[in-house]
Amino acid sequence: MNQPIDFERHDVVAVAISPGIGLGLARGEDRWAIRTADPLARFRELASSSDPRWVWWGRETTALVADAGIGIDRCWDILVVHRLLNGGWRTSVAEVWAALQGLPLETLPKMGQLGLLDATAEEGDQHDAVMPDGHLRPEWIDGGFGQSPERLAEWAALALDAARLQDNIIEARSDPSRLLSTARSESAAELLCAEMSTTGLPIDTPAAVDLITRFAGPPPTSWAHEDAIRAERDAVVLDHLTPRREVNLRNPAEVKRMLELEGFDLPDTRAWRLEELRETEPLIDALLTWRKAERIATTYGYRWLDEHVSGGRLRGSWSSSDGAAGRMTASAGLHNLPLTMRSLVAAEPGYRFVRADLGQIEPRVLAAVSGDRALIEATQGNDLYSPIAERLGITRELAKLAVLGAMYGATTGESAGALAGLQKNYPVAMGLLEQAAESGRRSQDIFTSGGRRVRMSADHGQDGNLDRAVSVAAARGRYARNALIQGSAAEFFKVWAITVRRHARALNAEVVLCLHDELLVHVPAERADEAALMVTNAVGEAAHYWSPEPNVRFVADTQVMERWSEAK
Repeated sequence: MNQPIDFERHDVVAVAISPGIGLGLARGEDRWAIRTADPLARFRELASSSDPRWVWWGRETTALVADAGIGIDRCWDILVVHRLLNGGWRTSVAEVWAALQGLPLETLPKMGQLGLLDATAEEGDQHDAVMPDGHLRPEWIDGGFGQSPERLAEWAALALDAARLQDNIIEARSDPSRLLSTARSESAAELLCAEMSTTGLPIDTPAAVDLITRFAGPPPTSWAHEDAIRAERDAVVLDHLTPRREVNLRNPAEVKRMLELEGFDLPDTRAWRLEELRETEPLIDALLTWRKAERIATTYGYRWLDEHVSGGRLRGSWSSSDGAAGRMTASAGLHNLPLTMRSLVAAEPGYRFVRADLGQIEPRVLAAVSGDRALIEATQGNDLYSPIAERLGITRELAKLAVLGAMYGATTGESAGALAGLQKNYPVAMGLLEQAAESGRRSQDIFTSGGRRVRMSADHGQDGNLDRAVSVAAARGRYARNALIQGSAAEFFKVWAITVRRHARALNAEVVLCLHDELLVHVPAERADEAALMVTNAVGEAAHYWSPEPNVRFVADTQVMERWSEAK
């Protein structure tokens, strides 16, 4: 067990780690069971001396590697690849293994399901990871794999078997090389997510307390005090009523009725509609101000600060796929911070942020995945919409609305008239969108450019109600055309993000936020300009690896700043 272990770059090596016990490795037919109290230190040595493609089961190992700060770029996350191939978000080791072995999920064993009356059931040897019926033993999945180095080696070997089976599935798909590339980039993106979950987003905590106090009042000392603060916040709105009366401002129906009694005949109380009246109506201004304060008080208040901010960092759980089209997502408000609170996201002393935002990413992705030559030509400038507007003989704003409407399935409104122009001038791109929409309407799964399956459920609208069925099918069609582009854009974004992550290590920098099409990199101040250039160049590098059409131009707006709120 103490023999030297050497891996080559072309090797595929599975690893299983159990702190305090050791680690197991598997490559081809070789197995290594290494007993050590600090397996992560041993794994760090292996990772720093060689660069194989590391295989592991899922987030448990990913989190260990991320927490230990082990810089790995090439990996294969079995659960992530399963979600890519099959669609959906949540899965488990037991389900993935069963699917790869062709076993029915209905027969999945459960922890503790056998009692004394079931003693005659064929369980096999309790020390075997695989049960006689082919399923993985739940006790192993639940941590039993880590009881000894020998078990860890067997667990790694099973992971290697699972990865091989997934590779066979990929080879049978229509574009295996592209799907294989996506599987690898998605696995690396999950590792980035684990790292962001560990490191967190720099937050100016004193400024956060001041902002929360300004909007939500002082920290409540009791339930009664909290009620009093809430009533005081409500009074700012209710004092505008004539006569003054109690209204539950947290109930949209009551708010709508309140506005009707005050003479405002509105179809709804959406913020954009109220904003049109804000400057001339004090009640509307007070209501919108109240909403902002209420959101901060209830979602981003003192409890949020206590639960998610520590050591000057906002920490939440990141995932590389939202389970739909594959966009990255996060908890703890990391993906939903109000604009008001972006001033709290501040680089630490001696550091700066490099903030970069992909420009017009979805229409550029549409050009790349459709291969529409005219649309590809439009991507050559910094502004894609101007040449489209010129070609269609309409304003730039209307061209933008039309292109976005085509991707989101909008067929009415101001941009609907330009749709015919898009179909005539960009028939390949518009045809691809319509093909996706038709698949959605027929409840047929669609696939992103990188091969992610996006499931189109047929469970709704099947109750015999024709009008409802038509409505559901139309909604599914709109979702499908958008998911095709949004999912492909998410794949490009993640290739960009992991490219930045790889290069950032040499600058002592780290990716701390991935927000839809936007990256935030935390870097020492003296390396900020160098990092900004790296992030910009990484767009071209990511396009080289990802884009099906090499002539599509992708762009990013990159800035160096101290606070996120400085972004223009």
